[in-house]
Amino acid sequence: MSTDLHALLRSLRVWDPEVTELPPFDPAAAPADPLTLFEEWFARAVAAGQPEPHTVSLATSGPDGLPDVRIVVLHGADADGWSFAGHAGSRKGRHLAARPYAALAFYWPVLGRQVRVRGPVAAAPAEQSLADLHARSTGALAAALTGHQSEVLGSVEELERASDAAWDRARREPEAAVPSWTLYRLRPEEVEFFQGDARRRHVRLRYRREADGWARDMLWP
Repeated sequence: MSTDLHALLRSLRVWDPEVTELPPFDPAAAPADPLTLFEEWFARAVAAGQPEPHTVSLATSGPDGLPDVRIVVLHGADADGWSFAGHAGSRKGRHLAARPYAALAFYWPVLGRQVRVRGPVAAAPAEQSLADLHARSTGALAAALTGHQSEVLGSVEELERASDAAWDRARREPEAAVPSWTLYRLRPEEVEFFQGDARRRHVRLRYRREADGWARDMLWP
């Protein structure tokens, strides 16, 4: 590590009180269902001005068992699971085809909060994937039509040409189909809610799915 990077890292502080609120969190008052608490926390993050609160780290592993992680956008969360999307032929798509299990991690630093979710992942039916894509922006459709996600790119010019053509088609055909575009749903087996504390007495509440509902327990920080 260079001296400059080390000094820069040492200068940083987590949860600067000038820009961060660390709200109280009483696990005893938490709802019985983690989805209800997630909806409450997500709305609070939006109200607090957290930039892009719907972005989430997605961790997968390939056939070799090696992990990988990237940032994706949350498309929904309901009784069917936490939803995200991408091309079936992308790295995450290939990983999920080989090992249909993943983990999500949300981080909302304005509130000192994290939410971690993990469980099996299933692809939604093709018509639902297409409906999800068409519910988004023209830019999202253009990006999907550009395709080749995770493949080796020959040049920036090649990307520009493909992207320009995709944008033109997206404007002409707003209902264009993208067969590789897939909506994925993670059905949670475990959901953890983390609330930071200025004295490092962080509160961690874990929900675990059982046959008759959700069990809850607290974890040491």
